[in-house]
Parts: sequence; C-alpha cells; structure tokens
Amino acid sequence: MDRRDVLIGLGATAALSGMPARAATRAVPKGFLWGTAISAHQSEGNNVNSDMWLNEHVKGTLFREPSGDACDSYERYAEDIAIAASLGFNTHRFGIEWARIEPEPGVFSMAALDHYKRVLETCRKHNLKTMLTYIHFTTPRWFAARGGFEADGAADLFARFAGTAAKHFGSLVDYATTFNEMNLPRLIPVLVPGYEARRALIDRMLNASAKACGSDRFSSWVFAPADRIVPPTREAHTKAYAAIKAEAKHPLGISLSMQDLQPVAGGEAKVKELNKALYDDWFDLPSDFIGVQTYTRIQVGPNGPVPAPKETEKTAAGYEFYPPALGNMVRYTAKASGKPVIITESGIGTSDDTRRVAFIDATMKEVRACLDEGIDLRGYLHWSLLDNFEWTSGFAQQFGLVAVDRTTFKRTPKPSAAHLGRIVRSGGI
Repeated sequence: MDRRDVLIGLGATAALSGMPARAATRAVPKGFLWGTAISAHQSEGNNVNSDMWLNEHVKGTLFREPSGDACDSYERYAEDIAIAASLGFNTHRFGIEWARIEPEPGVFSMAALDHYKRVLETCRKHNLKTMLTYIHFTTPRWFAARGGFEADGAADLFARFAGTAAKHFGSLVDYATTFNEMNLPRLIPVLVPGYEARRALIDRMLNASAKACGSDRFSSWVFAPADRIVPPTREAHTKAYAAIKAEAKHPLGISLSMQDLQPVAGGEAKVKELNKALYDDWFDLPSDFIGVQTYTRIQVGPNGPVPAPKETEKTAAGYEFYPPALGNMVRYTAKASGKPVIITESGIGTSDDTRRVAFIDATMKEVRACLDEGIDLRGYLHWSLLDNFEWTSGFAQQFGLVAVDRTTFKRTPKPSAAHLGRIVRSGGI
C-alpha cells in the first residue's frame, strides 16, 4: 500500500471509531459478499466512443448534462478500490466498457483490456472479490449505428466481445453478470408516468445521434422499445453466457431491476400479470444466480401503477422511501427462480446522509430476516461507492457512500460509509 492508501485506511478507521455502539448481531454465512457497486460510464469519464456519450451531446438530448470527466475513475480506480477495502468490504462490483475494448468492429484494444486487468489485479491486492458487469446500459457507437441489439448478428457480436474479455481476465474474475438490469426496457414503460409522450422525445434524440454519425439508425439499448429489444437481449445473454463459460469457471448470473409491486384496490390480478412480464420471464435464462436490484415499492391498481400516497417520504429520485421492498423481492426471487440470490444493488438517492444511514439500517433488517428464513442469499452490494453520473439526471442525485468534488475529484467518505463499514466489520447483522 502507498501512503495515500494508508491515509485512506486511517481516516476510515477513525470515522468508524466515532460511531455509537451497535446492538448484538448474528453472524452472516461464511463467504457472504459485502461490497459496493459502480458502473463504467457513470464513473470513468470521457467514454467518447460510446452511444451514450453521443446521446448526451446531440441537439434535443434528454440528458440534463453530459457525463464529461464523471468521477475520473478510469485514472483513479486504485484510490476508489483502496477506499472500498479500507471500509471493510470484501467485494467490488464494477463494469467494463465495451466501447473502449472494441472501439471499431473487430478491433480489440489490448491497452483497454490490460487496463481492466489491472483494475481486477488491484482488487486482488486489496483482498476484494470481483464482480464484473459486461454491459451496464452503454454500447460502442458503431454498434448503435448498425442498429444495436435490434440488428442482425448483434447477439454474436456481444458474445464475441464477452468471450474475448473473459479469456483475457482469466481467473481474476470471481463473479459476473452479462447485462445490468436486463429487464429494464420492459420495466420503464410500466413505471414511468407519461412514457408514451416521452417516447417521441427519445426517438428525436436517437434520430439526431443517427444523423451525427452518418447512419440511418441508432439504437441505444436502454432507450429501445421493449417489444423490439427483449428477444435479442435474451439471445445475446444466452450466447454470451456460453462464450464466457467457455473461458472462465466463475458464477455468472443476471441482474434484474426488481421493484416491489404491491396490489391496492383490487390490483391483485394486475400485479400477477406484471410480475410475470417484468420478472418471471427472465428466470428461465441460463444463470448461476439472480442479482436483485431493488430501490422501492410500486403500488398497483386494476389498471396498473398508481401514485404513492402524498404523505409518504420520497427520495431525491422521486420514488417512495420503502426499505422493506428489498426483503420482499429477495423472497420473491428466491421462491420464483429457485436460484441463489445476490443483492447486486440497493441504495438511496439523497443529499441527506442521515436518511442514507436510516435506509441502510432498515435494509440490514431485511437482509437479516431473509437469512433467518433460510433463503440462499449470498451477498449485499450497495449502490453506489461514489456519487456519480446518474444518466439523464446528470450529477443532480447522490447515491454514493463517498462524495466526489466535481472540480478536484477529491473523494470524501460520508458518515454512511463508516456506518455500513462498521456493520460489515462486525461480521454480522
């Protein structure tokens, strides 16, 4: 460890020592994964060859601001990993950027592959297990300009990229997922009010991106219509699963955005219908575990989602503060899929760190209850390590345990980081 690593560790230890004593806990299972999650585009910065970078800059963009330097994590990854390790975590989930690794069709950058290999090696140096995400919403610009996953041969191109990366990284990867929240294209139209009106704005942005790169089409995965993108996404996952497994032996799963759908006023049948379309339809895909990513509950009436009661607390992202959603969806997933579960994301967007601490405490109760019920729950990864670029919301929302100065990129762990770190270090919940 260099001097900076030592200082980070000492600072975290000092913060932890100032926290009040916690009640007695019970141990979590041996090998339980404790960590944070982060993505490539949201933290690395200057991902100029990606589809999202272009979408951020065209006239008519839906993005509040461009990602720019983001958190400069492409250069500062060692500092980020050292912070995570100093807090007591044993796992680091991060994404690799396809647009950096394959900037042109069939042209693989050994420099980019070696960069991510160094990230993995740095995790090993700090005794952190690694969980890799092969695609976290972004794709290369050339891939989007040929029609993205909607174009012929797309699944084979993704599998080629995934297999190439898996071979290069070898045994440095401990866990991985193919797509982040691969059910999201189905979820967005259901849960976003006024989506149909917004669809026209999305198409205008994508058309502008197509024109900017001299193509007659431009398909960004996260913005694609569900009826067109879901079938090729399933095919791409299946082929990538085989390609990765041919090169690596680590557990390989899927991650799903799984918000807790609760019926109100006769909405039981609608909830059952939505659960099947949004969640159950993905459980038959080849996977060694299901990554549950839950942030809130959605109340559902006979015709679909209804607004949360006005008196309920809302997060900065506009959804209801409802930690029990996490336990509910872990239970649902374990029962419906019959597979091991890892909480690959859980967190809260807020500028009030006391509410993040409260959210963490409430979700820890859910984790403890699921373990006590005998559910095969193998880990909890908090979203996110850093305050980073939150897609169309820009930098307006803070999900991180660590604040990042937008000018100097100085990292400052928040009290919530020390709080969660203390829970992890205790060895139990």
